[in-house]
Formats: sequence, structure tokens, C-alpha cells
Amino acid sequence: MKLDLAARLRGLATLCLLAGLLAPQTPARAEGELLMGLVPAEDPSIVVNDNQAIIKALEAGTGMTVKPFVATDYNGVIEALRAKRLDLAILGPFSYVLAASVTQVDPIAIAATQTQGASYHALIIARRDSGIATLADLKGHSFSFVDPSSASGHLFPKTGMLKAGLNPDSDLRAIFAGSHDASVLALLNGKVDAAAVADSLLDTVVARGLAKREDLTVVWQSDPIPGAPVVMRSDLPAEVKAKLIAAFAGMHDVPWSKGAVITGWVPATDADFQVVRDTARLLNLDLGKMK
Repeated sequence: MKLDLAARLRGLATLCLLAGLLAPQTPARAEGELLMGLVPAEDPSIVVNDNQAIIKALEAGTGMTVKPFVATDYNGVIEALRAKRLDLAILGPFSYVLAASVTQVDPIAIAATQTQGASYHALIIARRDSGIATLADLKGHSFSFVDPSSASGHLFPKTGMLKAGLNPDSDLRAIFAGSHDASVLALLNGKVDAAAVADSLLDTVVARGLAKREDLTVVWQSDPIPGAPVVMRSDLPAEVKAKLIAAFAGMHDVPWSKGAVITGWVPATDADFQVVRDTARLLNLDLGKMK
């Protein structure tokens, strides 16, 4: 992936007006501060704690104070970017595509760790004793997606089902768990028979001792998906944008989540996420209406 230093301005979706207020509200901005959004892949307090080293490294690289904000769902972060309540955010690949369809944001880079490069996989998992071994076996069962705006937790698993001849809208009893760890826990607690999750976040759940890998079976794995990008608002001052690009380019060996270490950030452009848009089209999704 190659970083396009010329910021791309994307058209603002004029029909997109969101109802409702964010909860909790984004913090107030002071001079010399950056407000950074984080998607709720796990419990909000865990998300903030897992990203503390990134926040500190970003403060050191920019010379600015960074305040984190975790919304109640993916769309909460997107709306905060659109309303200019956030300056930058780490989004999922699909939530980035949604954000770019309604406001002007530029991807900066994607984190690479010691075990994963700039891409990852979506998984569909089941309990090993469930008898579910193929996508066809899912028919008639209960299922946990993550969030409507999650690439690995919804978009790609749903596409995989459709390609296998399974209609997730009529062949499954599906719920949205709200986060990746909640999706896995819904499976382990017997609330659902199978679940969608990102491979790296399943690793995190296992590392936290919340699940045992030997109790689970992987029913399906996606092709590579571009990783979660850190993005910034296109209308930030040029000097702030330059600081952010330089800070992430120089950020190495940063602890991230349980056991993961960010070895570096791979420069990203909007074009890197075309596979996500193409997958959304296969599902006949109207991005403007989803956000």
C-alpha cells in the first residue's frame, strides 16, 4: 500500500442526516488537543486501555494531547467525525468506507503487528461439540453477527454465506452482538450456535482466557481483508495532518491489545478499500442509507 500525500476530497452525501445524539458525548476540545475515536470492538474501558500505548506514542510524535472517545457503536464514531467532534479515528475497513461516503476523511495507515500484516480474515466459528462443520450446517441455527457496520463481523461473513447458497436473512436466526468479544461470548454462553468474528480479535479473546481454542471450530474463513485504518478529517489544518502522518510513520514496536505489538504502520489510500466497496455492492447495500 502506498501513501497518497495529496489529500483526497470526497463528496459529502447530502441526503445523510442522522437522528439522535451520541452517548456518551465526545469530550470538549482544548487548544493543542486531538480527539481520537475508537470503535467498540470490545468493552469500552478495555478498548481505551488497549490503545493507551498508541495514544502516548501519538502524543510524543505530534506534541499534542490526545483524548480517546469510544462510541456505543461503529456509527457513533462515524457521526462524530462527520460532526467534526473528532479529529482522527481508528475504524474498521467497512466503517471507513461508510465514513468516506458521508464525510471527508483520509486514511493514513494500517497497523501491522508481529503476527499480522496490513490485512486480516473474517471467521465464522462454532462450538466444537455443535455438529456445525460447514456453512450449509448453519441453516436453521441461531447466529451472532457483530455490528451492521463491521466488515469481518457482518459484511464478509454474510457474503460468504450467500456465495454458499445460504440466505442469512431467512435461513438463520441472527442477532447483532455489538462487539467481537460479545459475539464470541454469545456463542460460548449458548445464546447462539455460531458466530462471526475477526481472526485477530478471536486471538485476543483466547489470550484473555475468555475462550479456549480447542472448544471452537472454524467453519469458514474469508479471503484477506484490508486492516483497520487510522483516518483523519480532510479539513484538519495542513500542519496537523503532517504531524499525524509523520507520527504514525515513525511509530514502531508499540504494545496493542493483549500480547499484540504494532511493529509499524503501513501507508494506506482510499483505493486499498475498493474490495470492501465491491463486497458491499454484492449485498446490494446502499452505503448512504446505512449511515
